Amino acid sequence: MSNLEIIMLETIAIVLIILWLLGLITSYSMGGFIHILMVIAIVVILVRVIRGKRL
Repeated sequence: MSNLEIIMLETIAIVLIILWLLGLITSYSMGGFIHILMVIAIVVILVRVIRGKRL
């Protein structure tokens, strides 16, 4: 993966985490869709941590 792709994945993961937290705080979400996206973001972060990459 190129450096740009890594930065893009990190940015997407951070945005998804923020949106998920806002959904929990405001009790507003798009059904289960945002939670599915959150799981994907967590998986991406865990894969990077397991591989020894920086967050």
